[in-house]
Amino acid sequence: MSRVRLLGNDEAPEKSKEIFEKIEANGATVLNLYRAVGHSPSTIAGFIKLGNVLLNRAELSPKLREIAILRIANLTGSEYEWTQHVPIALEVGVTQQRIDDIAKWKRSNSFNPVEKAVLQYTDEVAQNVKVMNETYNALKGFLNERCIVELTVSIGYWGMIARVLVPLEIDIEAQSVCSATDLLGKKKDGA
Repeated sequence: MSRVRLLGNDEAPEKSKEIFEKIEANGATVLNLYRAVGHSPSTIAGFIKLGNVLLNRAELSPKLREIAILRIANLTGSEYEWTQHVPIALEVGVTQQRIDDIAKWKRSNSFNPVEKAVLQYTDEVAQNVKVMNETYNALKGFLNERCIVELTVSIGYWGMIARVLVPLEIDIEAQSVCSATDLLGKKKDGA
């Protein structure tokens, strides 16, 4: 059970309620994560907007982003994040074998060299913050600077999400999102 109350639209602070209603009007799902963060109306809009920008307006390959997110979920023990992002990962072309091998990626033959570079970078950013030159240079061999920045921001953002989900024990929805459209809505612009 969530440690903070998951706000319904009728009990949310006015700004949070407006955001919830906008999400629903766009045909998206108001996640329990948002219903928890909605307790802080000054935080929620930016919180959602950054995630939507990373999901919808980044040059970084959605496959690489989702592999990084799933690795973060694995490293942090965020069942919620894992449950929400597996369908999105599948939708953008991450294979079930790669998903199954995230925890043991270093021993797996499922990942190509760019995916391995992304996973190594994700591990170092998520666990150490500092990244070895060798790791950065390997990643730089595959990604341009914009994509490296977007990957780094994505690792930080979904790492932060896990650090909200796990300590607050936010309940997973009865039905997780099945696609990016469920998460972002028809417009894919977010709040």
